[in-house]
Amino acid sequence: MRNYIIKRILLGILTVYGVATLVFFLMRIVPGDPARIALSEPGREGRVPEELVMAMRVKLGLARVSIAPNRERLEPRYGAKYPQVVAALQRLDPQMVMGSVRAGAPVNAGGYFLDPEDIQVTITNIPWYQQYIEWLWNSFRLEFGNSLKVNRPVTQEWLRFFPMTFSIAVFAGILTLVVAIPLGVISAIRQDRFLDYVGRVIAIAGLSLPSFWVALLIILTLVIWFKWLPPLEYIPFWKDPIQSLKQIFFPAFSVAFAQIGVIARMTRSSMLEVLREDYIRTAWAKGLGERVVVLRHALKNAFLPVLTVFGLQLGFSIGGLVVV
Repeated sequence: MRNYIIKRILLGILTVYGVATLVFFLMRIVPGDPARIALSEPGREGRVPEELVMAMRVKLGLARVSIAPNRERLEPRYGAKYPQVVAALQRLDPQMVMGSVRAGAPVNAGGYFLDPEDIQVTITNIPWYQQYIEWLWNSFRLEFGNSLKVNRPVTQEWLRFFPMTFSIAVFAGILTLVVAIPLGVISAIRQDRFLDYVGRVIAIAGLSLPSFWVALLIILTLVIWFKWLPPLEYIPFWKDPIQSLKQIFFPAFSVAFAQIGVIARMTRSSMLEVLREDYIRTAWAKGLGERVVVLRHALKNAFLPVLTVFGLQLGFSIGGLVVV
């Protein structure tokens, strides 16, 4: 079991890398300029000055800015000090220099104040393979640049919403296992009986009802009808566990409801298959109790495919939290 889990984790890391790489190249293939999109206002996509677009491309890492002194203007003016002016200019931040040149302001290069005409600013697009190498290196350092939508660092936004998303996802996963595994096991050992039919109805309801509809139904029932409103500001679990659980229970339940149907059906099918194996018949023949046969022998071997499906469902639930 441990080797299986480690293998799945490693494969998951490779999958994330592959998907991220695919998205990177797809974003370069699709038409449109990210810099122009980031600067455009609704209905004014084609009215952005070109110099602003190039500056945004530099900021997004799609282009590179280089600065060089205008030798014809500076060498006669400074004479023997010209190499010092060049060295001071090269130590400055190219983007800062570009901003000063665009604004028509003088540039302070180590005490030498240079006019915009004294500096040559060149912007060149970075080839896609260099963009990929830089993106890969920055990804390992968790530096993903700025969001095109809110113009704030992606890492900062991710850290802002991650605690709530993680809390709901983990609680939804725990709720799924606590409800779905016993439901599937009972349905399997009581096949074609009343409890089996009840489990099937619950599982089919979970498979049929989308999570966002369940969330809307919870809001309609609890907030509008019963006037019950949980705390609106997110409360971390380690600060106030009770209030935090009250806050995330119903969002987690709406996400877990669909997972319960999938995991319960998968557990039932896997248990029915295992219960027909010869070693289970041998366990019954030895006179072992039902609890020992079901929990120690049958469920242990039936849980592997359930674990695989649960991992997939957990990934889908994290994506579904955006809607919920």
